[in-house]
Amino acid sequence: MKKKVAFYTLGCKLNFSETSTIARAVVEEGFDRVDFSEQADLYVINTCSVTENADKRFKTIVKQALKANPDGFVAAVGCYAQLKPEQLAAVDGVDLVLGATEKFNITTYIDDLTKNIEGEVHSCEIIEADFYVGSYAIGDRTRAFLKVQDGCDYKCAYCTIPLARGISRSDTLSNVLKNAAEISAQNIKEIVLTGVNIGDYGKGEFGNKKHEHTFLELVQALDDVSGIKRLRISSIEPNLLKDETIDFVANSKVFVPHFHIPLQSGSNAILRAMKRRYMRELYVDRVLHIKNVMPHACIGVDVIVGFPGETEEQFLETYNFLNELPISYLHVFTYSERDNTVAATLANSIPSAVRSKRSKMLRGLSVKKRRAFYESQLGTERSVLFEGENKEGYIYGFTENYVKVKTPWNPELVNTIHSIVLSEIDEKDGLVRFDFLDTTRKVVLEKHDFKNL
Repeated sequence: MKKKVAFYTLGCKLNFSETSTIARAVVEEGFDRVDFSEQADLYVINTCSVTENADKRFKTIVKQALKANPDGFVAAVGCYAQLKPEQLAAVDGVDLVLGATEKFNITTYIDDLTKNIEGEVHSCEIIEADFYVGSYAIGDRTRAFLKVQDGCDYKCAYCTIPLARGISRSDTLSNVLKNAAEISAQNIKEIVLTGVNIGDYGKGEFGNKKHEHTFLELVQALDDVSGIKRLRISSIEPNLLKDETIDFVANSKVFVPHFHIPLQSGSNAILRAMKRRYMRELYVDRVLHIKNVMPHACIGVDVIVGFPGETEEQFLETYNFLNELPISYLHVFTYSERDNTVAATLANSIPSAVRSKRSKMLRGLSVKKRRAFYESQLGTERSVLFEGENKEGYIYGFTENYVKVKTPWNPELVNTIHSIVLSEIDEKDGLVRFDFLDTTRKVVLEKHDFKNL
């Protein structure tokens, strides 16, 4: 009988793309892939170490695997595995830990899947992570995450990613286009470009440190890939999002009007302490330029609260800065100390209760911003791509500018794009209704907690 393998991914879209590539390699070696909740011979956990919570979740996932099969062989890969391999190996039930370069060759480290008395570690020095492995993840029938870049040469004071993934390096343009064509051939309508620092695309494309291509050239080349209906840019640094790229997206055949741009703080003093590569004035310039050429564009923002030394005045500076910007939603991160980072050595640590309060305030602001963005879209014509999962009797989808919609489950809608008109917000349950242009069916926007505004 074939051995069974199950995968669990923590963290970012990049991790999901790499899990998919690792999974394809394991399946090619003769394994059958099953759901992580099922009994498997091998459990692979792709870890994240961006936040403290991601670290803590690892033990819970290991217990989940061993509950499904107490004799299952448990392997840990990913960022946490590179940063803290011995710590992961010491977790009860973990048999194998692979670092940044070893994870792509997992089958060479697996023998008979007999559980080890102690966790076995194979982890390189991070300076050895200087080569590129291309990957893409197909999570459902409608959307794929395409990795175009890995690693980071930035040294932000709070971040462990350069320690976990190594230097900035890129896939070759020809391989990116080949992978995009492979995805297109599988009738997938949308590709999301992902990486650690995708705006730095082109550096290390052929194993050297110079840029062979720019991110703009990548975007221009992908715009001509046959069969793809939508291309979406994942998180991109504001200093690397050039006006030329924004202008190209505004007139693109397939790139959608949706940007996710990390800010981290609206205080220039905190940005300097974080060792970010821009000031708030540049951020304003990027947002306003997007809105000038794409008034309907959705703009998401990453922000960190509770960085060491952040005063109440500086936090309010961030709050007011975001409140005044025409952005659409926030991803709020509560600062947590990470070993071997500059920030972990700084004085004036912010109490946990203060961090939580500031986080709650910004999450509330995010709800208001999303509400305002939805209201701005009422009466406009959009297109929606429906996904493939039946969630409690509903099917979900996203408009091109990232408005999440749902309608009663209909399998005929799966992986199809429909023109719609957003019509009204139902104040009773917080849903926004709109009509198909090509049918009489009704669909509604994702429900949000508008009652606490």
